Amino acid sequence: MKPTTLSLLFLFIFQLSTAQVEKAPPRVEGEGPWEQLIIRGVTLINGNGAPPTGPVDVVVTGNRIAGVHVVGYPGVQIDPKRRPQLKVGGKELDATGMFLLPGFIDVHGHIGGQAQGADAEYVFKLWMAHGITTVRDPSAGNGLDWVLDQKKKSAASEITAPRLFAYTAFGQGTKEGINTPKQAREWVRENARRGADGIKFFGAPPKIMEAALDENKKAGLRATAHHAQMAVAKWNVLHSARTGLNSMEHWYGLPEAMFTDRTVQDYPANYNYNNEQDRFSQAGKLWEQAAEQGSDKWIEVMDELLELDFTLSPTFNIYEASRDLMRARTAEWHPDYTMPSLWKFYQPSKISHGSYWHFWGTEEEVAWKRNYRKWMDFVNEYKNRGGRVAAGSDSGFIFQLYGFAYIRELELLREAGLHPMEVIMAATLNGAELLGVEDELGSVEVGKLADFVIVEENPLANFKVLYGTGAIKLTEDNEVVRVGGVKYTIKDGIIYDAKELLQDVKDMVDRKKEETGFEFKQPGKN
Repeated sequence: MKPTTLSLLFLFIFQLSTAQVEKAPPRVEGEGPWEQLIIRGVTLINGNGAPPTGPVDVVVTGNRIAGVHVVGYPGVQIDPKRRPQLKVGGKELDATGMFLLPGFIDVHGHIGGQAQGADAEYVFKLWMAHGITTVRDPSAGNGLDWVLDQKKKSAASEITAPRLFAYTAFGQGTKEGINTPKQAREWVRENARRGADGIKFFGAPPKIMEAALDENKKAGLRATAHHAQMAVAKWNVLHSARTGLNSMEHWYGLPEAMFTDRTVQDYPANYNYNNEQDRFSQAGKLWEQAAEQGSDKWIEVMDELLELDFTLSPTFNIYEASRDLMRARTAEWHPDYTMPSLWKFYQPSKISHGSYWHFWGTEEEVAWKRNYRKWMDFVNEYKNRGGRVAAGSDSGFIFQLYGFAYIRELELLREAGLHPMEVIMAATLNGAELLGVEDELGSVEVGKLADFVIVEENPLANFKVLYGTGAIKLTEDNEVVRVGGVKYTIKDGIIYDAKELLQDVKDMVDRKKEETGFEFKQPGKN
């Protein structure tokens, strides 16, 4: 396949589902910022691995953290004299008994898509309702200028949205693709000039990848990659990491780097990459073709990635339907929060990306369950040996809904073996380090930006309390209740009522159902 066809194929597949959508409207939600904001009485769960501590009063000046004060002991009345004093005109938020964390960072978040019928306001509010205050948009599917416009408005708090980082898909904007190293360097320089924060690669011939990554480093930008099957035989994750790639998305390119008895995936003779069920059913058999855990090859690959300070963004959640389609399809939030057009986009299709349920069954799910065991073992061992793992969702595909899917990612990181506090690190400081903004974001420290998540239940005991739908709990009176859901999301010192944001989303979905006469039902049912 010619380089032109190769690069354009990836862009075509991606842009089919992420054509430009409506921008977010001017912000009307949120209170603040204030000259002084004091958040009183929280238990702090920081992003730096420190154990929870409280009660703590957090002082914010404008959009910056000005003080973090331990003001007492659990179960002991707090002496008012120990507490920071509120200035005239300041704002006091009583969060006694609640839990405060740094704002969550989603390192893989697409801002909706025309095919999905998911506009920016819908996506942004779902993210913010789940405490996500920073998002890296890999591929800038709505166009780089579009994303940069939303990034600028978010930074100025003109819209209700997380702060954004724009990573352009390599070759985006070209008509004929990128065919030479010279063209690759010219595109990278132009991408930097336009204001992108980095690049997402899908694959290209080695000389073009080398030139692009080299030029990207010279420009001071960062890069990640989805090592797509169409180019991975000649360029896997080790090639990328050696040449300057900062991180990888999903897991493509990693098993291929650990092949010992082959150089390409064991494709059946009738395999066709453009057949989504072929693509994903065979992907579920890939990890079993790689070296075993603890083998020389496994250790060799991990050693080199660790030495290169490489980051893994596994996005476990986005493929979970592969191992349990019924669970993903029947998630309790779909009826209230999934747009009718998005629900239709998820259904079996020969055209929609990720809708590979042509006849998905037991054998495919069993293979994917085995895939997950080995994949999770690698990620957990990588973390145990000092490697960086960050949290990303890749929502909007495969029955995964914005915001909700990010919380599911935290649960799956826990399943992989990360301690709950290590999961919080992956969701906060590790993501900030990957983006190169750890001096500004990722932990609750004086001088950093005032981005927080406040929840009434302890997420370390149960990550389900972070879902917008909360978690089921049985009371002492034998009554079933719902608890949790993020209480407040604070970004740049502005307090957002997370439950009100979620209600806004439900209202959007209800209006669309009424306009279209949509009735929520499972596929194949009359």
